[in-house]
Amino acid sequence: MRILFIAGLLLPMLLSGQESRDGLRFVFYNVENLFDTFNDSLTADEEFLPWGIRGWTWKKFEDKVNSIHKVLVALGGWEPPELIALCEVENYFVLHWLINETPLRKHEYRVIHRDSPDPRGIDVALLYRPEFFTPVQFRNYTVPIGDSHPDPTRDILYVKGIINGDDSLHLLINHWPSRWEGVLESRPERLAAAAVLKHIFDSLILADEQSRILVAGDFNDEVTDISLRDSLGVQHPKDQCQVDRLYFPCDSPMPGQLGSLKYRGRWYGFDLILVSGALLQDQGLCVSKKGYRVFSPGFLLEDDPQWLGRRPFRTYRGYRYHGGFSDHLPVFIDIHTKGVQQKFTP
Repeated sequence: MRILFIAGLLLPMLLSGQESRDGLRFVFYNVENLFDTFNDSLTADEEFLPWGIRGWTWKKFEDKVNSIHKVLVALGGWEPPELIALCEVENYFVLHWLINETPLRKHEYRVIHRDSPDPRGIDVALLYRPEFFTPVQFRNYTVPIGDSHPDPTRDILYVKGIINGDDSLHLLINHWPSRWEGVLESRPERLAAAAVLKHIFDSLILADEQSRILVAGDFNDEVTDISLRDSLGVQHPKDQCQVDRLYFPCDSPMPGQLGSLKYRGRWYGFDLILVSGALLQDQGLCVSKKGYRVFSPGFLLEDDPQWLGRRPFRTYRGYRYHGGFSDHLPVFIDIHTKGVQQKFTP
């Protein structure tokens, strides 16, 4: 009876948030501090321990993992996403728990993750379904910050894989330095991350100008900021797109009048998916014409009494446990490839 009751509550929530899909689905999600409850002597994770300032318990960890699973199920529509990039995950253990101790286990996700030098121990990672994506190469790229920023930041995760045994796809997953010190004060660190990303992108294009490259992450900058606009040269798609340029595949700076996070009453578009010009061609492997989208169903939002409107339903508000999902909304894009359009026709 209890199982039926829970299912009765959960099913309408998931159905209300389902998105129709147009090919293989790639998701990026900043999951807001997915920590386990064990002390890691090599990182500053004390704040997320049972005796830490946030009182992070095993029950809260399990609730958090189950919440992320529910989001991903709703995001997939009638099939769970084939490729899921995550940031703010502490280690391999939390990823293993997500894909093996929730109903996601029946989809047999695999994990690509390496510890990065971030002092808090938070990393980026990729989850993939091996029946659709076969990784052939991956590595972490360190971002040298310099003397102005004493603490190292997250690595950039590079993954090359084969989709449906035919087409190559390059993935670059990012979590750039935050604005916590101030926008201008922290800008040099994000410019350093942009320089590393540009080097990787240019190297891939030099090896093959038709490289299908998808860049995703929490950039802590928007497409109009100099790190993305000038350093990376990000543009909006045109009638003729150059294969050696990066594009933000969206008609407007931020669709649906929503960003991916809200701060002091304003929505910001920090969580982005960018693509090389080759992915905008109407042949071979390419992204859907629906482009980049923010996933913002009602269950991921709550009323914002201070600034009005709605805001992400997050796990913590300050140091007070709030019991929600994340302070960021997930973003996604669909990818066409030979042999999958038929499979995903509803």
